[in-house]
Amino acid sequence: MLVPRSMSESEAAGGVALSVEELLSLLRRRWQASYDLQLVRRQGRLYLHVMWGHLEQQSFPLSEESYGEKLDAIVASLNGLGVADQVRQWLTTTRDKPRLGKALSLPLQLPAGRSSEFLL
Repeated sequence: MLVPRSMSESEAAGGVALSVEELLSLLRRRWQASYDLQLVRRQGRLYLHVMWGHLEQQSFPLSEESYGEKLDAIVASLNGLGVADQVRQWLTTTRDKPRLGKALSLPLQLPAGRSSEFLL
C-alpha cells in the first residue's frame, strides 16, 4: 500500500501538498493506468515527464513497492518546488496521452528563488 507523504514541505512553499495517493488517483482517473513519472532537467528548465510505461504492464521494470518509493521521491520534489498545483491542473486538463516512445512533458514554472536550489 502506498503511504502519503507529510504535507509540511508543500505548506511551507505556500500551496496545498500533493500526496502519492492523490497523484496516483489523478493518473488513474485520467488514463486508467499508473504511468511512470520522471523529473527531467534540460537546458536550464525542469520538466515533469509522464512516460509510456505503467505499473499495470507485465513488462514494467519496477515492483509496486519500488514504484511507490519513486513516486514518493517525485512528490517530495514537486512539493518542495512549490509546483503541486501546476501538476494537479495539468493532469486534470491535458488531452494528450503517453504513447510508446513519446512521453508527455510539463514544463514546470518554478517560483522565484526555488530554481537555483534544483538547477545548476
